[in-house]
Amino acid sequence: MANNNNNNAAFNFAALSSALNGGAKSDEFVDATKSKVEAFAGEDLTELPIDFINGLSPAVKKRVEVLQEIQDEHDELKEKFLEEKAALEAKYQVLFQPLYTKRYEIVNGITEVEAEGAANETPADAKVVAMVTTADTAKAEEKGIPSFWLIAMKNNDILAEEITNSDEEALKFLKDIKYTRIDAPKGFKLEFYFDQNPFFSNSVLKKTYQVVEEDDPILENAIGTEIDWLNGKWLTEKKVIKKKAKIGSNNAKPINKTETCESFFNFFDPPEIPENHLNIGEEAVEELQKEMEHDYEIGSEIRDKIIPHAVSWFTGEAAVGEFDEDDDEDDDLYDEDSEDEDDAEEDKVGEVQQGERPTECKQQ
Repeated sequence: MANNNNNNAAFNFAALSSALNGGAKSDEFVDATKSKVEAFAGEDLTELPIDFINGLSPAVKKRVEVLQEIQDEHDELKEKFLEEKAALEAKYQVLFQPLYTKRYEIVNGITEVEAEGAANETPADAKVVAMVTTADTAKAEEKGIPSFWLIAMKNNDILAEEITNSDEEALKFLKDIKYTRIDAPKGFKLEFYFDQNPFFSNSVLKKTYQVVEEDDPILENAIGTEIDWLNGKWLTEKKVIKKKAKIGSNNAKPINKTETCESFFNFFDPPEIPENHLNIGEEAVEELQKEMEHDYEIGSEIRDKIIPHAVSWFTGEAAVGEFDEDDDEDDDLYDEDSEDEDDAEEDKVGEVQQGERPTECKQQ
């Protein structure tokens, strides 16, 4: 989530340049934004503390220079560490793949798992045999684990906020989610594999994040996928036809309008820098920053938690584990103020549930 710190000088300029088009447009936006932020902060962010260093005594100044040399050595070691870390992650990503393949085959009914001890069970009589056969036949028609990825994501608080009732029907066709590390440019890619469905024709929806400074990632660019929606099945927008009567005429001319809807599938259409970026104000900068941070948070949640621990999220064990950890922290920091905040948060949750996502597009 976005940091509420009012220190505008801490704005993430690289993140603010993550337009899908990139290029000169992004550079101009960053320059313009940087000027605005410097004005908000009331200081020149590029000014180095030369006067401070020159004001030190010769002995202290020499010690500082030695510390700078030590820092340089540290940074060199850190670079080597990050290189080895990247190589190790790449190695284990390959080792994980066979396990993910087995999971995919079981979830989608490609590989059947025989119940333990089923082959050795002997029914007591013919009536029991008939009952068992009927039950087995019914179960055999249900392949794999239905709605596996949908349930796993809905058990995660962050992702559950993004999934509407209409999205659920489409996400039932989700067969697999894959993560791939990329090195040029640095970042990662998420791939969502779908079975044939009545909502869109894409078999794969991709989302790519390009970052700088992997150790403390800064989002530089986000690239989504254009979804080929089938006629009348749009989940991210809806078309509204309104009629406006002409003055002095009984005839009404229809006007087509498009309204944006809340949907998980907006994830594949990342935030863009507006065309009038040179005139963007402080509030707009902050809002764009929040949108981009939230977008990256969703991608990281899927990469770091959902994909590697999918079955734990499906069963709900992962959600319970996270809840217990939060409880431990709350016990240490509990006070009357936090109790009031919890009550206020519960009231908000109740309001949202009663409101039932007012901007969600309902399928006709």
